[in-house]
Amino acid sequence: MKFAAIDIGSNAVRLLICNVTPRPKNPLIKKELLVRSPIRLGEQAFIDGQIYDNKVIMLTKAMSAYRNLMDIYGVKHYKACATSAMREAANGNDIIQRIKQETDIDINIISGQKESTTIFETYRKHLKEHEHKTFMSIDVGGGSTELVLFHNDEIIDAKSFKIGTLRVLNEQVKDETWKEMKDWLQNWSAQYPNIYGLGSGGNIIKIHKIYVKDNHKKPITPELLKQVDEHLNSFTLRERIHTLGLKPDRADVIVPATTIFRNVLKWTQMEKLFVLKMGLSDGIIKELYKKHYTEMVEMPSKKLEK
Repeated sequence: MKFAAIDIGSNAVRLLICNVTPRPKNPLIKKELLVRSPIRLGEQAFIDGQIYDNKVIMLTKAMSAYRNLMDIYGVKHYKACATSAMREAANGNDIIQRIKQETDIDINIISGQKESTTIFETYRKHLKEHEHKTFMSIDVGGGSTELVLFHNDEIIDAKSFKIGTLRVLNEQVKDETWKEMKDWLQNWSAQYPNIYGLGSGGNIIKIHKIYVKDNHKKPITPELLKQVDEHLNSFTLRERIHTLGLKPDRADVIVPATTIFRNVLKWTQMEKLFVLKMGLSDGIIKELYKKHYTEMVEMPSKKLEK
């Protein structure tokens, strides 16, 4: 059965289409299409508290295209989730109604807590062999950073901070917000030493791809991340695009993303950050699978009966 997830983020809007086959233990999930649109809703939402018509038109066009792609691929069920930018935009609900009227796509504005736990659910099966260890998932987006502390197959705590790449880039993160994150991380690291990190988001995936070429399973260390930070800052924005080959909408935010990850590692005394190519969209797909699992299992037997 085909499922689709739409992640309306502060920096980009993504469509993920997967073909999911039920199995006794874990479903077989095959990604068939991933589309990314760099709309940057957060540029307006975080500065002016609303999203203007030029961005709304771009978002509506993207949703219309995604609707057509879901129809072409035969998607049976989908879920569209909007995060930090839409949460903070005063006209967020008006935009949702407009998109519903023009594209027939329902959009859910989810809380930071829901966003962080949905992201974390994508990691669960990867942690079974490390059930006695302590992990923290770290998802750095354009508007917020989502953190989940996990120990002995249980979520201990989850927290969303208004510290994202676009906010840092535009100097919109207050000192007290940084302190709040620092205090939260140091409190838990004192209770759970030797925390392992699980990083997600386009920036850390790109950093891992560029600077850890030999082994996709090899973790990022604080020392390596420091070198990455120094290397990226040695280039101008233009040079990051033309010399490092980064996309324009990645070349500017990858630097503040590095800063955020470095702070998280420092404040938790984290020595290893593993990078899995998963995020909110993957978590949404798993939620859809769980919701429609019975229907998927019964479909083959119904076909046999006919």
